[in-house]
This record gives sequence, C-alpha cells and structure tokens, in this order.
Amino acid sequence: MFKQKQFFIVFEGVEGCGKSYQSKKLLNNLKKKKIKTLLTREPGGTKSAELIRKLILIDYFKKSKKEKFDRYTDTLLYLAARNEHVKTKILPELKKKKVVICDRFVDSTLAYQVFGKKVKINFIKNIHNHILQGLKPNLTFVLKVSKKTAKDRLSKRKNKNRYDNFSESFYRKAQNSFLKIAKNKKNYFVLNSSNNDDKLEKEIFSITSKFLKIK
Repeated sequence: MFKQKQFFIVFEGVEGCGKSYQSKKLLNNLKKKKIKTLLTREPGGTKSAELIRKLILIDYFKKSKKEKFDRYTDTLLYLAARNEHVKTKILPELKKKKVVICDRFVDSTLAYQVFGKKVKINFIKNIHNHILQGLKPNLTFVLKVSKKTAKDRLSKRKNKNRYDNFSESFYRKAQNSFLKIAKNKKNYFVLNSSNNDDKLEKEIFSITSKFLKIK
C-alpha cells in the first residue's frame, strides 16, 4: 500500500513539447491511485503570481521595443512570481505530504533567461538562495520535441502567449539548454515527446511509480 509523502515533480521543455498535457495526464493517473496530488504552473500558480504573469505577457506583446522591460526587470518579475508561488503554495502543500507537479520551474529560468537572454547566473542564484529555501525537485521530466511537431502543436493553439512567439533559433537554443541542464543527473529524465500517442504518458507514470514506490 502506498504511503503518502511529499514529492516534487517538474516538467520542463520548450513550448509545444506537451509538458502541460503530460503533467495533467500524470495528475489524473496519480489521483486514480488515490494519491493526494496538486498540479500547478510557473509563472503563476497563485492569485498574486498569476497577476505578475499577466504583466509579463502584456509587456511582451507591446509593439515598441522601447516600451519593453529590460531583461533584468523581466527576470525579477519571474522571480517575484516564483517567490509567491513557493512560499504560499508549493512549500505549504509539500508540508501536507502531497505530491506537487509543476509545469515549469527553475530550469526554465536558466534556459530562457540565462542561456537565452544572457542574464548573469549568479544574479539569479543569489535570489534563489532566499526564495527556494533548499527546495529542489525530486524528479524532473524534460520533454524533447522535434521542430515540426512543436510548430504543428503551436499552430493549433487558440490562446497564444509570449512563449509561443519566439523564433525557431531561440527554441532550438532553449531545448539544447534543457538537455545540458539534465545531463548526468539521476533524477532527470529526457523523453521524446514528438509522437502523438499514449506511450509517453505510460512511460512517465512508470518512472514516477518507481520513485514513489507505487505498486
């Protein structure tokens, strides 16, 4: 019989990789096993953090580059949203011995802001030391997707956000960044998400079951 315990799972990857879809599938599969599970996302996850998310997205869609936030202002907004999210949702839910699944987390900041926008990594690390309080994912899934599949999925989206409008070269760099971050880490699993079938869902649940010791 499964003994409920706190466990933090993160899904990472570029837009169109299917991480939001797969995180919802994992949530449903864990709930079927009567495991107390919460699904959340970044940026966002709480009322205050979602307000910051809207501010970030509005800024991106401004036509004039002169009106846009500086890259460090932009990064600080992401970190502000994370601070609210971690302190008011993730940590309290983990303390209740829940499994928390998060759609994006720290690695997205490294891939997009550090590798993508060249924000200094120590700038982010210093702030994370205060925000995270030692919090790290127990399990991270990095979903790798082909350019064609990602493009096809994004074209079908009704509601676009800033992540859906980056250049293909930016996506390629971001995906390579996620792969570098995951390299040689035992609790990271890089999985191909290009095929539209249920094999990936089953593989994710199988890996999660082993970590949680679900029979």
